[in-house]
Amino acid sequence: MTPTQAAYLVTSTLPITLRTAASAIPLSSPAPPTIAPVDGVTSAQVNVRAEPSTASLVLGVIPAETRVEITGQDAGGDWWQINYPHPQAVEGKGWVTAQYITPATTPQVPVLGGSQENPGAGAVAIAQQQLNVRSGPGTNFNSLGTLNPQDVVRLTGKDSNGAWLQIDFPTGPEGKGWVSAAFVQAQGVENLPIVTESGQIVGTGTPTVVPPTPTLTVVPAWEDQDSPSNPVASVLFEPAGMQMLIYNGDLSTPQGDSQDWIAFRPYDQFVFMSLQCNGSDVVQLEIVENTLPVNPYIKCDDPTKQIVVNPDTQYLVHIHAAPSAETLQYTNYILTIKTRP
Repeated sequence: MTPTQAAYLVTSTLPITLRTAASAIPLSSPAPPTIAPVDGVTSAQVNVRAEPSTASLVLGVIPAETRVEITGQDAGGDWWQINYPHPQAVEGKGWVTAQYITPATTPQVPVLGGSQENPGAGAVAIAQQQLNVRSGPGTNFNSLGTLNPQDVVRLTGKDSNGAWLQIDFPTGPEGKGWVSAAFVQAQGVENLPIVTESGQIVGTGTPTVVPPTPTLTVVPAWEDQDSPSNPVASVLFEPAGMQMLIYNGDLSTPQGDSQDWIAFRPYDQFVFMSLQCNGSDVVQLEIVENTLPVNPYIKCDDPTKQIVVNPDTQYLVHIHAAPSAETLQYTNYILTIKTRP
């Protein structure tokens, strides 16, 4: 007979505090009042992370239908801080996506890591859209992963002109990654060290000019080894969750990566898609369902097209460059998929 599993409750245990004898040390300011945690229940299996970001370290996983104690929230209201005793959890706290937590009451918990009026306070940045994290300061560096809108990341450096920001990214080389400054909201950039492509700190300084978009470098696109079974990006659209995917990638031919695969699952019968390109315009897009193309090609800089899809069905976007036997053809593209026009 299988034993009955004990109820799983994520709570915190306060450490024992030893009292010391009185001394001449001045008393510090009184601690702020303790705010009672708010109960919540997970609606699905969720990752617990060290920071309010999908780029942060995963501390563990909480099953669905598990009670948790909410103790704080991020500035955008997209993440809840919860009690989570774990050796790597700071002060026994972790962060979970608010989308998958159902609170018992409206949580009256403090905003942590900034405020609604000034969410970028400190050396942090908030992603304004889904964007790539790269191994170096430029689109010619390989993609390490992606940030989702409203992800909060800690800044650790910048390139010489401030167009690219170095962030803490656990899966990157030495735990670092790079994002374009054009797609994040950040403060404190002027105090960050200038970091070279090799990771060497060469000083600090305020850039006089910050270009709105990265400068393109004509080199072969990095081979990211994606495939239909291993797409470079994947998104689940939901009525109360993700509504838009913006993916920035690059392709080249005859050398380098000539195709990308991006997966998405819609919840409605339409999506709206566009492909913007810089560089060569020999790039096309097709949508694949069950290994078969289901829509005509979309070319670079075509007007946004309404695509008929089946709800809750997995689709693949195949973006590929036309073969070239002559000089290197390089394209940096932005794919946009929206659930509303």
